[in-house]
Amino acid sequence: MNNKLQKDNGIRVTKTSLWRRLGGALFDLDRWYEIWVTITHNKSRSFLTAFGVFWGMFMLVLMVGAGNALSKGISSQVEGFAGNSCFFWTQNTSEAYKGFRKGRRWDMLNSDVEIIRSKVPELQHLSPMLFGGSNDKNVVRGEKGGSYQVKGCYPEYDLIEKSKIISGRFINDIDIAENRKVCIIGERVYEVLFQTGEDAIGKLVKVNGIYFQVIGVARRMANASIGGSTDESVILPFSTMQKAFNQGNIIHFLGATSRPGVKVKVVENKIKETLRSVHQISPDDKDAIGSVNIEDQFTMFNNLFIGINALIWIVGLGTLLAGAIGVSNIMLVTVRERTKEIGIRRALGATPSNIIGQVLTESIVLTVLAGIGGIVLGVGLLSAIGVALSQGDQFFKDPQIGFGMAVGSLTILLVIGTFAGFIPAQRAIMIKPIEAIREE
Repeated sequence: MNNKLQKDNGIRVTKTSLWRRLGGALFDLDRWYEIWVTITHNKSRSFLTAFGVFWGMFMLVLMVGAGNALSKGISSQVEGFAGNSCFFWTQNTSEAYKGFRKGRRWDMLNSDVEIIRSKVPELQHLSPMLFGGSNDKNVVRGEKGGSYQVKGCYPEYDLIEKSKIISGRFINDIDIAENRKVCIIGERVYEVLFQTGEDAIGKLVKVNGIYFQVIGVARRMANASIGGSTDESVILPFSTMQKAFNQGNIIHFLGATSRPGVKVKVVENKIKETLRSVHQISPDDKDAIGSVNIEDQFTMFNNLFIGINALIWIVGLGTLLAGAIGVSNIMLVTVRERTKEIGIRRALGATPSNIIGQVLTESIVLTVLAGIGGIVLGVGLLSAIGVALSQGDQFFKDPQIGFGMAVGSLTILLVIGTFAGFIPAQRAIMIKPIEAIREE
């Protein structure tokens, strides 16, 4: 039979071909041509109908990309910290206890390290820290110098707050045992003291008036860092720093990690209990020991991101649903306008599945085209924003959507297109051929 698109008194009629009867509608060029004619027949109406879906998908892509960027930006602030770590420092006591007055200052001591190790079996890594001032040009090499933070720590500290070693190595146990005068300099310190490409390993730098041999160059992994950025710090063996700068046996800061499977809160509480007991601090004094639990911070961030993502999807899907309702309403109008055409098709032998397939296909095509436009524009805008924010440290980093999000978006569009066309399709198959032909 001839599969030719005819026009009779302005009514579009398509004769059903044998190929369509056999279920080849997907590859029927006549059907796709008719869909195109239907969509472009009233361009303004089709554009306004599709705009709701386009805008909903555009906003969903932007919000998901912004949520991902916020997540990456905040995560980068603590990227180098072990997720099972916690940190401690001293504060004035808030309660009088055993003859000591309220507001007493106290210090952690070297002896506390071994006591904590023996009394907290859940502990995995433990490292005390010291901090030195960054006086005017306190780090010098020849005529070059600058003001940088000086830190003293144990080798284990690199397992608590990770830094990226560009060249050389980190502090080891022999450096601690022998009080070696060695140091690790940050990347920024290297750039100031050395020529580009120059090997710093083995060279001497003067730190607070004392010469130290460079054994490594390090770069920060997180934007946040204990005692200042690793890029602008000089790291010394803890024991060497105590002796070289007359720090006595005082500890300024303490970092610890829990064993696998142990909550950091358990280790945090036990270390606090031990320190209170050793230093005659009231067990009820909550202010004498300052601490931060990185596991709690990660949990808080994760819960925050879950809430943000849920809100994004609720708002985005709501916008898309509104667009789908608009498409459905317009498809109802289209079906009403094509009542005679549908009646003639039914009279010529079109089955209900043919009619449903035609209406659903038109709805899906309109929805998917509009949605893909929204995805493309959204991804393009996110890429432009990412390039503009690529320099420097931000809490908003690399705003992009993942491949899974793109595939999921297309699936959502198919579902929405089917939903939008279902009611109009049901309306179409209820049209009786005789009544449709009589309708003016």
